[in-house]
Amino acid sequence: MDASLAVSKDDAQTGGQWPPVVEGSGEATRKRVSSWQDAGFAWLVRLVAVFVLVAMSGIVIALVYDAWPVLNAFGLDFLISSEWNPPMDRYGALVLIYGTLVTSAIALFIAVPVSFGIAIFLTELSPAWLRRPLGTAIELLAAIPSIVYGMWGLLVFAPVFATHVQPLLASTLGKIPFLGVLFSGPPLGIGLLTAGIVLAIMIIPFIASVMRDVFEITPPMIRESAYGLGCTTWEVVWRIVLPYSKTGVVGGVMLGLGRALGETMAVTFVIGNTSFLTSPSLFMPGNSATSAIANEFAEAAPGLHTSALIGLALMLFLITLVVLMISRFMLSRMKKH
Repeated sequence: MDASLAVSKDDAQTGGQWPPVVEGSGEATRKRVSSWQDAGFAWLVRLVAVFVLVAMSGIVIALVYDAWPVLNAFGLDFLISSEWNPPMDRYGALVLIYGTLVTSAIALFIAVPVSFGIAIFLTELSPAWLRRPLGTAIELLAAIPSIVYGMWGLLVFAPVFATHVQPLLASTLGKIPFLGVLFSGPPLGIGLLTAGIVLAIMIIPFIASVMRDVFEITPPMIRESAYGLGCTTWEVVWRIVLPYSKTGVVGGVMLGLGRALGETMAVTFVIGNTSFLTSPSLFMPGNSATSAIANEFAEAAPGLHTSALIGLALMLFLITLVVLMISRFMLSRMKKH
């Protein structure tokens, strides 16, 4: 009886632990240091999160402040007017926003199916000896500077495109009612379509890499069970792999879209850099918000011209924000289903 009471007293003193942790021992010190480290790490990541919010708020405030003169001078006309005339201090961003959206849409239209095919080949069809070097080569495309893409597009791709591809498109797709107006006009080589294709080549590595990674997280047991039931490769991909990884696929597509919306140098080389919307043809030269900023900011006079360029940056920021909000909404809807 006395022995059990003694043990109970010892347990009460040592917190019920065995071996007992004596105050000042190495174990107690280690626990105190660990708790301090956890608290310090928690505060560090909080500071990082706050820093991101502060930096983002600072960017928005700076853009709104610097763009306010042109927004105050032109109001809604800054968005709906197609006149961009710095010598006359007339600024309308419609053509530039149109060029940004059209080139990004063309890039997605080309890059998404190509990236989907690359990801399927790497995860389902590629032999083992080819999978790693091919995946590495695709990822290396993302490391090429955008100015290299622009120079290649202007000096190599645009002449070949004007000589062989644009006449073919004009003689085929250009004959289709309503759709043909997009593929009419002289084969200049540079223009909205060329910029969109170069952008597509640039964003394919990003989308393909993300799709490959999310396809690979599908449990092998589920995939092999589907093959064992007699499913074809396409059925496995469409009914098993894609539903399992659809949120990652949407995230990869939105990552590529964000890359396309913000690209500057490659687009500047091949889009034509003209702020006149004379025809809906994709063969015609155009301009984008990023190209206009890159071309004119160094020579812009203080005043409305500089404010207009900052306004373009603000519009681009808002477009990207809307795209991210739509992607988050789509991902949340997918997770519910």
